[in-house]
Amino acid sequence: MTSPKAALLNVLRRVEGGPRRKSHRQDLARARAANPGDTARPKLVLASGSPRRLLLLSQVGIKPDAVRPSAIDESPLKGEMPRALVARLARAKAEAARDQIADDRDIADACVLAADTVVSVGRKVLTKPQYVEEAVASLQLLSGRTHRVLTGLCLITPDDKLRTKIVDTRVRFKHLSRSEIEAYIASREWRGKAGGYAIQGLAGSFVQKLVGSYTNVVGLPLTEVTAMIVAEGFPVHFEWARAADLEPE
Repeated sequence: MTSPKAALLNVLRRVEGGPRRKSHRQDLARARAANPGDTARPKLVLASGSPRRLLLLSQVGIKPDAVRPSAIDESPLKGEMPRALVARLARAKAEAARDQIADDRDIADACVLAADTVVSVGRKVLTKPQYVEEAVASLQLLSGRTHRVLTGLCLITPDDKLRTKIVDTRVRFKHLSRSEIEAYIASREWRGKAGGYAIQGLAGSFVQKLVGSYTNVVGLPLTEVTAMIVAEGFPVHFEWARAADLEPE
């Protein structure tokens, strides 16, 4: 006679070993593979709820068809280097958003774009400070030093191929006085910002030198993102010309 525990284990084995239900996204991918002449306009889902990233995309005429922020644990792993961290988190965000839309009939076959940005000093990663003390400590560490702003990009195509890139910008701050740090903290501009500052705002006055992508420091490297999207068939440059035609004389 089979014990209740053994019966339960047998059920679990059958469930885990059985075929998984295919998603609508997978069905559409198979249909496209069978009809390679399909030239329908691709769709884009942004795996971020950041107003800054949406604004940057709109700056170059890119409007996502949907926004699907993905809530994942962004804590660095023990001993994880900054480049490895942004690559891992960007991919995790993209995959989480991809899974969210897999059975959404309107956007199941969309490309999914995700990004993760960190500020690092050497091997130390400066996350988004939650408290005043953390923001002060970040600014004190950045004062008079060069730091790096790293963004991991991950684009998942409709047939689930990964396109990844890491963009690295070096930024040098001037020496910050105590009164400058106190005034900046009082402005509250540091809230929700990697490294505790916003280069496009008041903290722009702290920057002595920048090597690399400015928009990367703002929140999304537009040169690299636009190239990735255009390579997947998005008519970004056509939209530029179309927008010019729609402007009143």
